[in-house]
Amino acid sequence: MINRRLLRIKVLQILYAHFNSEGSDRLKPEKDLVFSIQKAYDLYFYLLLLAIDIKRFAVSRIELARNKQLPSWNDLNPNTRFVENEVIQQIAESPAFNKFTDERKLRWVNHPELVKSLYNRLVESNYYQRYMDSPSCNYEDDKQLLVDFFTNELEDNDMFYEILEEQSIFWNDDIDFTVIMVIKTIMDICPDKTAFPPMYKSTDDRDFAFNLLRASIAHYDEYRKLIESYVDNWDIERVAQIDSLIIHMAINELVEFPSIPVKVTFDEYLELAKYYSTLKSSVFINGLLDKISADLTEKGTITKMGRGLVTE
Repeated sequence: MINRRLLRIKVLQILYAHFNSEGSDRLKPEKDLVFSIQKAYDLYFYLLLLAIDIKRFAVSRIELARNKQLPSWNDLNPNTRFVENEVIQQIAESPAFNKFTDERKLRWVNHPELVKSLYNRLVESNYYQRYMDSPSCNYEDDKQLLVDFFTNELEDNDMFYEILEEQSIFWNDDIDFTVIMVIKTIMDICPDKTAFPPMYKSTDDRDFAFNLLRASIAHYDEYRKLIESYVDNWDIERVAQIDSLIIHMAINELVEFPSIPVKVTFDEYLELAKYYSTLKSSVFINGLLDKISADLTEKGTITKMGRGLVTE
């Protein structure tokens, strides 16, 4: 589930924390990386659970209305299309889903105000009204409602972001990616199959993250001096630390991973620079990496192996 772009982000975060701490535990960065990746996977299930809790809140609203002293006709005959949403029910009944959320103790019970707020936003939306008022509804309509919800109701939702930030410092950087994975899961689900992706797409991805972290720590002093030698008229101390770390990680990836094309590495770290730094930093990093990469390739320090990579 967790792709290499997010893994690079995780490694960057751990490196930043590591080089700004005074701790001497050499295993701490790897422990922190394990924890951070696990939290991203937790968030994926946590978001799916949010849809279930919103449906449960809707059920409670229906029951309260029915139990009024003088219920109206609408109170006694509510539109139950949403609370009978087959996709939500299918996820809620999944043994794998319930096993994971129980083991990880994932619950929204302490945040009823968020569940209520999201329910209110949902019922006021045009897509919800169309869904509820449609003459007929099928499984695909149930899926589309959830896709619309996750696409529209979480972005720029201050309460949602604040609650997640209170629970994990890692989650705010994970939200966009995790929402995409939740939407993909919903779009791929079918009546006879409820499948949740594994934490890693492959063992290669896991090895990539940990080897990148280890190499970046092991070669820190060496590549810091290398970077400094290429920074014309600049003291390395004047280069923003996050920019220096992005360049440092990119050099490690270029050198340590012969199967990853140079262009892929460039593209990925320039995206990191756009996200974590400035437009000027992105241009600076691109120019510096281009020089370093060309020289290290000429020296034979960077070698690429595999189909289409030998002559790169």
